[in-house]
Amino acid sequence: MLTRKKVFSSLILIAGIIILLNLIANRFFLRLDFTADQRYSLSEATKSILSSLDAPITVKAYFSENLPPDIAKVKQDFKDLLIEYNNRSDRKIEYEFINPNESQETEVEAQREGISPIMINVRERDQMKQQRAYLGAVLKYADKTERIPLLQPGSAMEYDLTTAIKKLTLTQKPKIAFLQGNGEPGLDELSQLIAQLSILYDVQSFSFNDTATISPDINSLIIIAPKDSVAPKYLKQLDDYYNSGGRILLALNSVEGDFSTAQGKAVNTNLIDWIGKKGITIEPDFLIDISATDVMVRQQQGGLVFNTAIKFPYIPIITNFNDHPITKGIEAVAMPFVSKINIQPKDSAFHSFVLATTSKKTGIENPPLHFSVDRQWKVTDFPLANIPVAVAAEYTLSNGKEGKLVVFSDGDFAVNGKGQNAQRLQPDNVNLMSNAIDWISDDTGLISLRTKGVTSRPIDASIEDGTKTLLKYLNFLLPIFIIIGYGIFRYQRRKYLRKKWASQNYVQ
Repeated sequence: MLTRKKVFSSLILIAGIIILLNLIANRFFLRLDFTADQRYSLSEATKSILSSLDAPITVKAYFSENLPPDIAKVKQDFKDLLIEYNNRSDRKIEYEFINPNESQETEVEAQREGISPIMINVRERDQMKQQRAYLGAVLKYADKTERIPLLQPGSAMEYDLTTAIKKLTLTQKPKIAFLQGNGEPGLDELSQLIAQLSILYDVQSFSFNDTATISPDINSLIIIAPKDSVAPKYLKQLDDYYNSGGRILLALNSVEGDFSTAQGKAVNTNLIDWIGKKGITIEPDFLIDISATDVMVRQQQGGLVFNTAIKFPYIPIITNFNDHPITKGIEAVAMPFVSKINIQPKDSAFHSFVLATTSKKTGIENPPLHFSVDRQWKVTDFPLANIPVAVAAEYTLSNGKEGKLVVFSDGDFAVNGKGQNAQRLQPDNVNLMSNAIDWISDDTGLISLRTKGVTSRPIDASIEDGTKTLLKYLNFLLPIFIIIGYGIFRYQRRKYLRKKWASQNYVQ
């Protein structure tokens, strides 16, 4: 029999257990992560960087209060991340949160530190209004300062924070060089890529000449979309660099398309022949794919001119990525006028790996050709499947030197362009190139963090329209039917129990 004393003792015991659990949770931070990309678990790269800190890093987080729930969650996620960083670094990550909206002095401090406000929409008393909000952080280490100006919902928060810490503690950035002088896009035409790489690398340009050689100080040589051949005498310098265990990335066009003339033709550069001698052949063909991007076409009907989105199979959307550090977290990359790659290693010490392939419905067309936006595509136009478009290789030379090589059969997927023709690229286009450069240059271990976050979950273009409609309605109606079914089950269950209780005789 329960007495008042026993109830009181039980309540005291439960309260003591709750207090003890809170003290333990405050001392030992723990969270379970069931996400597909483990976005709430620290990577090995982060753990390694934190364990190697030899002095404290101070983090001042400038976050406004009373924000909408989806934005306020950013603050809580960042705080949880800092708690975990603090534990992993043996208390070397010191942090404080400041509300810049609290006073004019704190707002001036935030802006002086380089954290600018953004305007967000807030609903108050059934009205929408705009509010100045701060969502940034400043990191200080010795006499160095790094800023994270804006932490957005859904962003790769661990990458931003770990990269800032890595940049603060770097004594010397690895050097990478982009080949110039053979019709390649300038560094200003690779704005998104260069901005990303400049965080951890000393990015330079390099041009072949009679006196210069590729310095061994250059960790990797990047060759993107050359239009002209390299002089044969300079290929010797490239071979010397390769034979010294150099790290090389080639994104080469073997074909090109001209939208102004709607023509497609082959591109002949001797770099395609050079890489072919290593065992990786880029075919002079156009890959077409049922999974492709749209292009806007001007059409006239009557007296009206309007733009129409037309599926353009010559710009495949690559979604098939094999498991490799370069492709970690990459989901969808548009590759305009991409070609087929064949792999025929010339040496047993040359180990290649296919990074990405086209979809299960792919075709091949040979140049020269004419692009017709009115063409009615049929399933029979795509009889092939899983054609390689990106390859990574590691090799060991007879002199014991080890090198790395990455080859893309499209040179334009990471190019922004220049002037009025510049366009902003999808994050995965830039991330794939950045990851490849990380892998060949100086694998910091941050590759997996850059893409830690869902960016795209497109439905497979090869799925029939009827199946898509079924999935859409099933996704919408199934939860409703489950809830209704559970309600009916509970109702019938309670009705049965009431009848059972009513039929029983209770003895007083």
